[in-house]
Amino acid sequence: MALRTIESLGSLTGKTVLVRLDLNVPLKDGQITDDGRVRAALPTLNALLNAGAKVVAFSHLGRPDGAPDAKYSLAPVAQRLSELLGKPVCFASDTVGSGAQDAVASLEDGGIALLENLRFNAGETAKDDAERVRFAEKLAAFGDVLVSDGFGVVHRKQASVYELAELVPSAAGLLIQQELEVLERLTTRPEKPYTVVLGGSKVSDKLAVIDSLLPKVDTLLVGGGMLFTFLKALGHEVGASLLEEDQIDIVKGYLAKADELGVEIVLPTDIVVASKFGADAEVAITAADAIESTPFGKAGLGLDIGPATSARFAEVISASKTVFWNGPMGVFELAPFAAGTKAVAQALTTVDGLGVVGGGDSAAAVRALGFRDEQFGHISTGGGASLEFLEGKKLPGLEVLGWQQ
Repeated sequence: MALRTIESLGSLTGKTVLVRLDLNVPLKDGQITDDGRVRAALPTLNALLNAGAKVVAFSHLGRPDGAPDAKYSLAPVAQRLSELLGKPVCFASDTVGSGAQDAVASLEDGGIALLENLRFNAGETAKDDAERVRFAEKLAAFGDVLVSDGFGVVHRKQASVYELAELVPSAAGLLIQQELEVLERLTTRPEKPYTVVLGGSKVSDKLAVIDSLLPKVDTLLVGGGMLFTFLKALGHEVGASLLEEDQIDIVKGYLAKADELGVEIVLPTDIVVASKFGADAEVAITAADAIESTPFGKAGLGLDIGPATSARFAEVISASKTVFWNGPMGVFELAPFAAGTKAVAQALTTVDGLGVVGGGDSAAAVRALGFRDEQFGHISTGGGASLEFLEGKKLPGLEVLGWQQ
C-alpha cells in the first residue's frame, strides 16, 4: 500500500482536521531560538486553511514527564505560528480538557487552534497500549480526519502518531511527503559520487547508519566527537578527548569493511585541541596522530577538526553529486570550535546535486552559523527519524499511514 496523502481524504471544506506537527523548537528564556520546525509546518497548514478546513494542530515540546510544566508550554510557538500564518491562532490552555474543547468549538472554516503540549498528558508516551489508545480517543473526538505531518516523531509509537491514525481517516502531510522523497533519493537512487558526512558526539549513535550506508556510498567523512574512537582504532592516542572504548573493535570492523567495498573513509589529519572545555580555553592545532604532543599533553581535548581537514572535507563535498550530513564537526556552540562545522555547511551549499542537512544538531548548527535554509537542497526536521529510515528500520508513524519501505 502506498503512503496516503491529503488528497485521499476528499474535500476538507467545513471539516475539522486534526494535524499532528513537530513543533519541538528550542527555547531560551521563553523565546524561540530556531523556528525552523514551525516554518516547515506552514505548507500543510496553509493548504488545509485555504481549503476551508477547521484546523486543530498539536505537538509535543521537550520532555515534561506527563504533567503540565510552564517551561515546556507551546504558548510561544502559538504566537510565532500566528505571525508566520498572518492570522490568529487560538491557543488552548490544555490538551484535551475544557480549554481545548472551547478552542475547538470556537473554530470557523479556515480557522486554526493549537492545543497545549501533548506530553502534558502521560497517555501520549505511555508504554501501555491501552493508555495510549484512551488518550488518542480523546484527541479523535475533536476532529473528522487526521493529517500527520510531524516527521520528527514518526519513529515513535506514540498516541498522537500511531493510535490516533488508526482511529480516524488519516494521511501524511506535505512535509512528510517531502522528507520521504529526499530519503528515497538517498537510499535507492543516489546520484554519484555519493558522500556521507557524520559527526556528533558518539560513534555508537551512528553505527547502524554506517552499516546500512557503507555499501551505497563512495566516501564517508568522519568528524565530531566520534572521530576519536576511529583514531584510537587506528592506534593513535587521543588525550582526554571523547572516546568510546567499547566501540573500538566495531570501528575496526567498519574500517575493514569499507576497504573491502572500496569506500574511502576520510578521517581528520589535524585537530583543534583545547586545554579545557570552554570558549576561553587555550587552543593548539596538531596532527591527528599527535594529539598528546600539544602543551596540554594527556589532558588535551579535541573539540574540532583542523583547517587542513576542513579544506579536505569541503573539497570532497563540493565534488559530490549527493551529500548527506548528520552531526557537527566540533563544539560549534563555542566560537573557537565552530570552524569545521561552518566549512562543511559552506561546502554543502555548493553541491551541484542534492545536499541534505540531516536534522537535529546539524540543522541547529547551520542556522546558528548564519546560513539560510534555502541555501541547502534540504534540511530535515527529524534527525532521529532520518537516521532510522536510513538504517532501514520500520517507522510506525509511517506504516500506519500506508507506507512500506
